[in-house]
Amino acid sequence: MPKISEERKSERRADIVEAARRCFARHGYEGATVARLEEATGLSRGAIFNYFPNKEALFVEIAVASSERLTSLWLEHGFRALLGAIVHEDPDWLAVQLEATRRLRTDPEFRRLVEEREREFVERRDERLARLRPQVRDDVPVETTAIFLSLVANGLALRLTMDDPQPDLDQLAELVETGVGRRPAR
Repeated sequence: MPKISEERKSERRADIVEAARRCFARHGYEGATVARLEEATGLSRGAIFNYFPNKEALFVEIAVASSERLTSLWLEHGFRALLGAIVHEDPDWLAVQLEATRRLRTDPEFRRLVEEREREFVERRDERLARLRPQVRDDVPVETTAIFLSLVANGLALRLTMDDPQPDLDQLAELVETGVGRRPAR
């Protein structure tokens, strides 16, 4: 039996994640049965679960990776870029992420899996806040500013899941940046 290269394994894993993400977006967590995941990925359950121990681990991987991707986008390209990315997300996927948030509150095993997967990301929290610090006001703790920005981004995501009209992103970003951006020295 031929061995699969590490590069091919990584590609296959990424393909599974993307197909499963679409499946979860379309059917929600409960509705994305293993049979539907097989159909979406074009792989057998054995092939899928060779890369992930179970459906829940696959879901956690997708939800955490999505959050990490959006956080990195924000830190590397600014808050306007984050807002633009949220607007271009599939509203059904955003709804699934809200479902994940509910499960964090209500399902201790799910919380444990997410915390385990996010451990390294959480350990780099201070580094992320330090990268944010030069961009924001210094009269408010950077942690408070990060929470505020998160509330705006999550609120936008929530609006999109409810099919509310999209705000003008440039105006929204300007409003946020005016409120939290570093102010010129007097």
